[in-house]
Amino acid sequence: MTYVDYDVIIVGGGIAGLTAALYASRQKLRTVIVTKDVGGQLTLTASIENYPGYKSVSGYELAAKVLEQTQQYGVEILFDEVVEVQEKDGVFMIKTRGGYELSSEALILAFGKTPREMNVPGEEKFKGRGVSYCAICDAPLYRGKRVIVYGWGPQAFEAVNLLCDYGNEVILVHRGKSRLDPTRLPSNCVERFEELPETIIKEIKGQDKIETVVLESLTDGSRRELKVDGIFVELGYVTKTDWIKGFIELNESGEIIVDSYCATSRRGVFAAGDITNIPYKQAVISAGMGAIAALSAYNYIQEKRGGAKLKSDWKETLKE
Repeated sequence: MTYVDYDVIIVGGGIAGLTAALYASRQKLRTVIVTKDVGGQLTLTASIENYPGYKSVSGYELAAKVLEQTQQYGVEILFDEVVEVQEKDGVFMIKTRGGYELSSEALILAFGKTPREMNVPGEEKFKGRGVSYCAICDAPLYRGKRVIVYGWGPQAFEAVNLLCDYGNEVILVHRGKSRLDPTRLPSNCVERFEELPETIIKEIKGQDKIETVVLESLTDGSRRELKVDGIFVELGYVTKTDWIKGFIELNESGEIIVDSYCATSRRGVFAAGDITNIPYKQAVISAGMGAIAALSAYNYIQEKRGGAKLKSDWKETLKE
């Protein structure tokens, strides 16, 4: 059999991808998640009150807990973006924006929506070297540093609070008018927090790492350079499925079409979560689909290898 890097590659680190990784790794499949962030759209929600087992939990907290659970089983995470996928002789090969090439026997697409980028000079250069789209993942790397949170809304406030917990000096930059209630900030954040409303980022500068950022005022057009160590982008999410058009079947909305086993139109490729044509976009449904996709991928691999498959119907295990 041709050597492959992994049994399963999971594209996407939201609740669907994390759950798929948990189930795949528990079946002892070599598993890697390729994602730009952890939690995805889940982190847009400050309080989730309809996820089983929790009276109330923030999206950040839920994502962090599932991430910790998956890592207990040796799941690897590559913080990058997939830009190309191919299949050759039953092996799937992906290429990432960062230049990585990985292969696997099965592929699970669970990338939901992708973090929106700033689209400014320097952003591409410093991705993973100062520009982050995942506060949960990267906040510990900037302990005691001066960082910018760029964006507005619950996810930006969560990022501010999280970064304050690591002793950072945090600057919230956004294009809206100042509406921030200081009472929403934790006590350890007040003295190390600054808000720059009606301001946008125009350029990121530096050599091997970020050194300064160019800010522009939306009120008078003036610009200034600010010394920072990192930028956490919190601008929401967009749907990106152009890179898989023609590889698998999509519907008119650009969603991946799946069956009851989360199988796509291409054998060996499965999909889960909000990127699919499921009618309800809920975290608990995405998590369930992630589990189905992982178990379906396991059975697909076992069938290829001539091994025993998991029972798909509990009734089959009962004795008459």
